[in-house]
Amino acid sequence: MALIPLQLPPGQYRNGTDFEASNRWRDASLVRWLDGSLRPVGGWTSRKTSAFASAPRAMLTWLDNSSDSYLAGGTYNKLYYVNPSQTVYDITPSGLTAGNLNGALNVGFGGGFYGYTNYGRAPTSSGVYSEATTWSLDTWGEYLMACSSKDGKIYEWQLNTGVVAQVVANAPTGNKGLVVTEERFVFALGAGGNPRKIAWCDQENNTSWTPAATNQAGDFELQTVGQIMCGLRMRGRTLILTDNDAHVAQYSGAPFVYGFERVGTACGVASRRGAVAIDEGAFWMGHNGFFTFDGSVASEIPCEVSDYVFDDMNPSQITKVYAVHNSQHGEIWWFYPSGTSTENDRYVALDYKEGHWTTGELDRTAGVDQGVFKNPIWADASGNLYNQETGYTHGTTKPYAESGSISLGNGDSIMKVTQLIPDEKTQGQVEVTFKTRFHPNDTETSHGAFTLGNPTDVRFQGRQVRIKVQGTGNNNWRSGVMRIEANAGGRR
Repeated sequence: MALIPLQLPPGQYRNGTDFEASNRWRDASLVRWLDGSLRPVGGWTSRKTSAFASAPRAMLTWLDNSSDSYLAGGTYNKLYYVNPSQTVYDITPSGLTAGNLNGALNVGFGGGFYGYTNYGRAPTSSGVYSEATTWSLDTWGEYLMACSSKDGKIYEWQLNTGVVAQVVANAPTGNKGLVVTEERFVFALGAGGNPRKIAWCDQENNTSWTPAATNQAGDFELQTVGQIMCGLRMRGRTLILTDNDAHVAQYSGAPFVYGFERVGTACGVASRRGAVAIDEGAFWMGHNGFFTFDGSVASEIPCEVSDYVFDDMNPSQITKVYAVHNSQHGEIWWFYPSGTSTENDRYVALDYKEGHWTTGELDRTAGVDQGVFKNPIWADASGNLYNQETGYTHGTTKPYAESGSISLGNGDSIMKVTQLIPDEKTQGQVEVTFKTRFHPNDTETSHGAFTLGNPTDVRFQGRQVRIKVQGTGNNNWRSGVMRIEANAGGRR
């Protein structure tokens, strides 16, 4: 009898064919790899039911000058504040132009780009996006700054629950977003309806926007073929992402105030909320890949699940992609709408410390990292708020990971497996299913599920096997390198 270790590297490989994922994890949901073991992600508990009337497209947490905690969220047509006692206040500005609940990919005559298809033929698979409306949220001292991508005005809320957010005097209109720089300027992105223009107020004065010799207000038009999507505040600079490239704004003081430099091409961001900035740099989802900015240059991140993610994406709703930082575990999560779904129902996550990827199912439309509050707070399409990474209850879904094909022995002989020797923490909270084939394109035969004991008796045979590990209880189970006891049979 031979003991064969089922030793697979962390993370998923989901590009190419099933057989290309040999000896790798291929499918998964709600799991992560940590310290060499497979384990479930943290669960969630309800924080506030129906905090928002519809799916939030942006969230922000911050502290006021008295260290009181604040949470704000914006939907396609509303702006809200939720206090620590979970009381919800509607702070929607008076006269706000309601946006689009959903995106749309316009097709047909006039819907695509010039030269996309033959003259007189309506395109059927490409066109111009109508965005799902999002918000840019940031802080000005202890006050909230907000801009809807549809409405285009810049608003300020001064923490008074009896007064809604107010238009910032003299600020440009027709904007697509905003960001507050480290130097205390407000950047209006797509200022005045120009998709390439950035305008900024005077330093420390968000009502002074007209350039003069006595202030540092100004504007600049990026040299890009794209449109400005979002801005990210970073250490000593501000990163500006378009749907085509990446630029950095560097403060230089009067008379020019800011200098701008292109730091990446063909690396545009897919959505206005599809990027995050952390101490290590910035990360974002593009239209067919993932990118990072390390402080000097933007570059593509090797991704072993990108084929699957972008094939799985609903292109008409790509503007709903939302990125969140999960600092506790060194991860960036991107939530996206799959298939024909009109709301985010799946995710792809990067462990940026260990450099591996995972995918899964989870309906979240916006979220914030821990820090101001103890846990990350994420929201679903119904407007419910959840405390994430708390306990190990995952709703009706059980965390699992499933491998690609693993050759038993050298793959030339049929192997008869009689026993599984697990490396598992809980002994009873995990079950394993084996799926065997005699040839790569054969129909699979399933065996199990087997509840793990030490050892676990099993009975199956084949040349290749796939293994599925799934949690069965609300427990912090861990699965390491399993071994199977097998002996060689014949070639037929």
